[in-house]
Amino acid sequence: MDKKKLKIFHDRLMAERAALVGVVGRTEDYGREADIEATQDPADKASNSYTKELLFSQSTNDRQILVQIEEALQRIEDEEFGVCGNCGNEIGPKRLEALPWVRFCITCQDLSERGLLNEEE
Repeated sequence: MDKKKLKIFHDRLMAERAALVGVVGRTEDYGREADIEATQDPADKASNSYTKELLFSQSTNDRQILVQIEEALQRIEDEEFGVCGNCGNEIGPKRLEALPWVRFCITCQDLSERGLLNEEE
């Protein structure tokens, strides 16, 4: 991949990372605020509990994407960006445009999701 495209992906990944760091921080703050609110009404308690669980779930997903973004930035640095981490083939440009942090080509991603890919981590 040429340096110009790598720079574009690097900048996009950095912007995505900054946005997610902000979202995760706000989600954590909101979760703490929900803890502080001492409500006596059982319906309010249930609503707060549900909201906290939802925020926790969203935060977990955002953190997973942050890890994948960090790994993608490292692959750019190591000059391995755009190459499937399993088969070594090039990841399709449209796939990288949609999700620049992916580590597998579409075929290997499918195998991974079906539990058929032997990942050595």
